[in-house]
Amino acid sequence: MAEAVANVARRVNATVEEGRDHLDLSNCKLISFPDGIFKVLKNVSENIRVITLADNEMKAISSKFFSTFTQLRELDLQGNVLTKLPDSVVEMQHLTSINLANNNFSVFPEKLTEITSLERIDLEGNSITEIPVEKLSAMPVLKWLNVKSNPLDTDIQCAMKSPLTFDILSSMES
Repeated sequence: MAEAVANVARRVNATVEEGRDHLDLSNCKLISFPDGIFKVLKNVSENIRVITLADNEMKAISSKFFSTFTQLRELDLQGNVLTKLPDSVVEMQHLTSINLANNNFSVFPEKLTEITSLERIDLEGNSITEIPVEKLSAMPVLKWLNVKSNPLDTDIQCAMKSPLTFDILSSMES
């Protein structure tokens, strides 16, 4: 445990001291985003554009995370045990890419469709059965959606075969 904490501290300190625009806390055995990090990053949170929290054990991500890192462009949360995102995810008005692959989502996080800057959504390897095709089609800059390895309903699979304004990766038979 102490080694994991030291690893997180080193990475956060490097981000602050070197003025980096990214924070990589992947593979740190995190079960949540540590509150102490908000204080350490308070003065530089507006400069951070990319956060990687991949391959941890996170069950949830707080509203405070999304209201703190409002300038984020890319967020990688793949390989956790997330089941939902807080409604405050819509505060991420600069977010262009979110990776939620290999989590425990059973419902598509529809609040993502309200982020007008979002270009890429990766939800591969979850348990999602339905996706809001109409809402996704209305997203102004969405280019790519990955829903491979999800048990999508037959109706959704049919809807995805009609022409869409974005590329969709799925496990459907052609």
